[in-house]
Amino acid sequence: MTDTKHTSWRSRLPDREQIFASRWSKPFAPLFDKPYFWTLNRRQAALSVAVGMFCGLMPGPTQMLTALIAAYFLRTNLPVAVFTTLYTNPITYMPLYYTAYKIGSALLGVKAAATLEFPAWRSGNFLTESWAWLIGAGKPLLVGVPILGSVLAVAGYLAVLTIWRLRTARLWQKRKARRG
Repeated sequence: MTDTKHTSWRSRLPDREQIFASRWSKPFAPLFDKPYFWTLNRRQAALSVAVGMFCGLMPGPTQMLTALIAAYFLRTNLPVAVFTTLYTNPITYMPLYYTAYKIGSALLGVKAAATLEFPAWRSGNFLTESWAWLIGAGKPLLVGVPILGSVLAVAGYLAVLTIWRLRTARLWQKRKARRG
């Protein structure tokens, strides 16, 4: 007897054929022909989530690409790693970056600004003001983003291991109760 919730959850993940169906991704299909990129077990799921959590803080549109590259070199599940980067979105991105900025400021001993106000586009010195803003916020961000990404990756890794273990124990208890 199979657990239908477990089966339906796995069936929602895209398979290799679906991912490499487009003409843009088809040339990369031979690189990802190994089974470890597509199988899902406890350790691979945890590592894939950790990769996605870390790479989710990468700037702008590079998140999924960096998750794909990291998952490739770590030989872990590609769909889970890429999907996990979606925790950053237009709603969560700025609070996460502000948190990273505060972490970086604290570690560098720099006084963090109460708000990170980007220069107004209409100002006559937009480029000069933007450069000064980037220099002021850049160092704390360069320190804070990898640290916050690492903390989130470790938390995601441990959360997946714990949830997977608890779920497996619960399924074993149900199985034992059914057998009498």
